[in-house]
Amino acid sequence: MSPLRKTAFAAGALYLLSFVSIPTLFLYVPVHASNYILGHGSDTGVIIGAILEMIVALAGIGTAVALYPVVKRQNEGVALGFVGTRTLEGGAILAGVACILSLVTLRQAGAGADSLITSHALITMYDRIFLLSQSFIPAVNALLIGSLLYQSRLVPRALPLLGFTGAALLVTGDVAVLFGLIGQHASTTGLFAIPIAVWEFSLGVYLVAKGFRPSAITALYSRPVAVDNRPLAAVR
Repeated sequence: MSPLRKTAFAAGALYLLSFVSIPTLFLYVPVHASNYILGHGSDTGVIIGAILEMIVALAGIGTAVALYPVVKRQNEGVALGFVGTRTLEGGAILAGVACILSLVTLRQAGAGADSLITSHALITMYDRIFLLSQSFIPAVNALLIGSLLYQSRLVPRALPLLGFTGAALLVTGDVAVLFGLIGQHASTTGLFAIPIAVWEFSLGVYLVAKGFRPSAITALYSRPVAVDNRPLAAVR
């Protein structure tokens, strides 16, 4: 593999790794029960879910770091913004994980009925953090990296167009949840996230299987790094 092919493969693999947290949809079902903190039994499933989310947080940051050296040649400012939003997303995911693990700790310590309000607050915080970190911010990510890939033609333009569509639908779903038009855990809510999930999965598969388009790589590396769509020399 050439260095650029390795970069594409690494970015694609990390995109695919970010889907490892899908089982949390089922693993976290118990923590949403109103009396979870009063229950007994194993918390292994919930802890595994937390670990999977930690992996997703790091994988998400990794995708931006892996792509940055290439896409910065299209627009360094937007590329840096993508690294920033991916890092923000990862940090917010870890904050949500902290809420889940705190809830598990209270349960294992036998906190009892006196901690019901605290437990409800923790799960509410997790849900709202999830709405931002794994719903709204991914839409921003899609717009940033999608615009870079669309302009540079590093991948077929159909892929970033799918990302743009997914971002719009995802934000629409988030607004509907915030205004109470639909429930955050309603089955219809998940439909708004399908296009963005398909976009990220398709991008991961393409980068792993095909890598960057050779003609686009030639065009990018035949010009200086761009800053806000201006050649670096012009900025100086």
